[in-house]
Amino acid sequence: MLKFALKLDGVASFALGLLTVLIRPEIGMPVGWQIGLGSFCVVYGMGVFFLGTRATPDRRIVLLVIIGNLVWAADSILTAELAWFPLTGTGVALVLAQGLAVLGFAVLQFIGLRREGSASDRGTQPRSRSLA
Repeated sequence: MLKFALKLDGVASFALGLLTVLIRPEIGMPVGWQIGLGSFCVVYGMGVFFLGTRATPDRRIVLLVIIGNLVWAADSILTAELAWFPLTGTGVALVLAQGLAVLGFAVLQFIGLRREGSASDRGTQPRSRSLA
């Protein structure tokens, strides 16, 4: 499940980044911000997808991805609600939708990370404490 969640996050981020950079829909955000955020999403998407292709994704990097997704989701909601940019109605809807999607990715990744951790713990036996 972890690898699936990482790959899904990677594909969605890459696609959103391309949409933002190439099409730049009018959402009320300054063009410079759109291009910067879109470029970040393209690179991030490739990196997260690559992480999902590893036989065993590095737990520390996965935790960074999860934390980053939680921050991104919170920032998206704050951006829409506090009107940091003069977003259009469509802009508000898109920012909130992608923020909720990113929150969903973080939840799936966290569940996958916990399942992987518990699966690897099942194969170990507790050490005997006797000295004999």
